[in-house]
Amino acid sequence: MILHTLTLTFDRSRPIHGPAPELRTFFVTKFAEYAELHRQDADTFIHRYPVVQCKMIRDVPTVIGINEGAVFLKQLADESREIQLGPGTYRIAEHDISMRDEEFGLSDTIHSYEFATPWVAFTQENYKRFYLLTGKPARDEFVRKILVDTILSLSKSLGYNVPVPVSCDTNLHFQKDRLKGVSVMTFTGKFQVNFQIPDYLGIGKSVSQGFGAVRRIFREIRKG
Repeated sequence: MILHTLTLTFDRSRPIHGPAPELRTFFVTKFAEYAELHRQDADTFIHRYPVVQCKMIRDVPTVIGINEGAVFLKQLADESREIQLGPGTYRIAEHDISMRDEEFGLSDTIHSYEFATPWVAFTQENYKRFYLLTGKPARDEFVRKILVDTILSLSKSLGYNVPVPVSCDTNLHFQKDRLKGVSVMTFTGKFQVNFQIPDYLGIGKSVSQGFGAVRRIFREIRKG
C-alpha cells in the first residue's frame, strides 16, 4: 500500500521547547475549516486515524501529513512559512516540503524501528493486566502482542488488509509520562517487524498529541 506523506519541520535556529499539543492547537485554531485536524479523541483512532500529526522530535517541531493531510499541509506551506506560538514566531524550514509516496504494509524483509516519541500502548484494562504479570519474559511477550495488535489496528484504520501474520520482536522499556494531566505508562526503545512504516508515523494512542512516532533504524534484514 502506498501512503502519500509530507513532513514539515521548523527552523532549527530557534528551537521550540513547548509540548506538541501547543503546536496542534495552532493548526486547529488557524485552520479550523479543515476537517483533517478535528480529532477530539485520538484514543478512538481505529475509526478515524489522524491524518495531521504534530510532534516534538529532539525539540524540533514536526508536523506529518498523511494522504489528504499531506495535501492540506502543502497548501498551508504555500500560503505561509511562519506560525505563531505564544509570543514567538517560527519559520517553516525550506526542506522536507514535498509530497512523497511511501510503502506501508507487510514486507519480505525485517525492518528495525525505534520510538522517536514515547508509545502509549495500553488501555486501562491492559495496564492492569501488565502489572499483574510477574517476570520480565511474561511482560515482554505481553507488550510484543500489544504492539502487533496496534499495527493491525493501524492497518485497518488506513484501509490496508494484512494478508499474513505480523512477526515482531521488541526491546522496549516502560516509563511514567503525562497525558492531559494524567499519569500514564509509555514505552521507548526499539523493535523489529516484517512491516514497512513511514518515518514519524504515529502508532498507538494519542498520536495526534505527538505520541508513538516511529523512526526506521539500521538496515533491513532479508527473511529466511
